[in-house]
Amino acid sequence: MSGKKKRQVAPDVGLSKQRVVIEAIRIADREGVHALSMRRLAGALGAGAMSLYYYVANKEELLDAMIDNVFEEIEFPPDETDWQSAMRQRSVSARQVLARHPWAIGLMESRTSPGPAHLRHREAVTACLRRAGFSVLMATHANWLLDVYVYGFALQESSLPFDTADEFADMAEDVYLPQLPPDEFPYLNESAAALVAAGYDPAEEFIFGLDLILAALEPLRAST
Repeated sequence: MSGKKKRQVAPDVGLSKQRVVIEAIRIADREGVHALSMRRLAGALGAGAMSLYYYVANKEELLDAMIDNVFEEIEFPPDETDWQSAMRQRSVSARQVLARHPWAIGLMESRTSPGPAHLRHREAVTACLRRAGFSVLMATHANWLLDVYVYGFALQESSLPFDTADEFADMAEDVYLPQLPPDEFPYLNESAAALVAAGYDPAEEFIFGLDLILAALEPLRAST
């Protein structure tokens, strides 16, 4: 059945496109995007599967709308501060949003029909960089570099076997250190022991790396 014909199906009372999209995001957050199907979504909404096609033509259009909602959650770089602070705030927000929606990491740049929130976000980021003095090409380089860093960090963070500094310390002491005899792995053993003693928090690595990138980009603002 074509998307056009599917849209002619009468909607269930109480449904809306936003409700459909939000419920789809809830499923993806809990179970991963692989668990999402139109039938599964309809069941969660208590609606007929065919009625969903009144709001989205197919799963690809649903994914477009879900990703647009994710972009809606990410803060724009603010206008009232310097470009580094603005892009830092935007990058921190993006990381926080992707931590809530890890399924979205691999889809953020794959959509060929970006929604309005996605486009507004891209415009705001590009405007921040261009107004800071980056050329079109350098602004593009900076945008790519920052996004690769944010997405890569979010992907790695989502796969870690611990969530907090305390959990890291417990795992380092109980799991990692016993596998690192000092006579065989002296530097790894030393590092693990020192990090635990210092109360190391892996989450702080994000700002460390982000600030290095922002500092490296600063001299390129006047480049062509």
